[in-house]
Amino acid sequence: MNQRALIAAAAASLLSTLLVATPAVAQEKEKCYGIAKAGQNDCANLSGTHSCAGQSKVSDDANEWKYVAKGSCASMKGMTADQAKMKGKAMMDKPMMDKKS
Repeated sequence: MNQRALIAAAAASLLSTLLVATPAVAQEKEKCYGIAKAGQNDCANLSGTHSCAGQSKVSDDANEWKYVAKGSCASMKGMTADQAKMKGKAMMDKPMMDKKS
């Protein structure tokens, strides 16, 4: 085998190895609100009551989020950040029911 063919074969082998070894982490991700189970959120919530992963107290809270594969949030019945903010605002604007004694 001549030297040029050997170098070409080595380069092709190296490139194919790099392409196959691309980690799954390289996939595009997005924040999906309202799907995190209690204690399984990925980071700080919208309301600012905590700033770390795993601190959510309630499952499926609109303030809490998890990273999911891009494009899969809606199929999980999740929300974008804007949708979660609007839901939170609607909850804050909703009048409290008067208690009857």
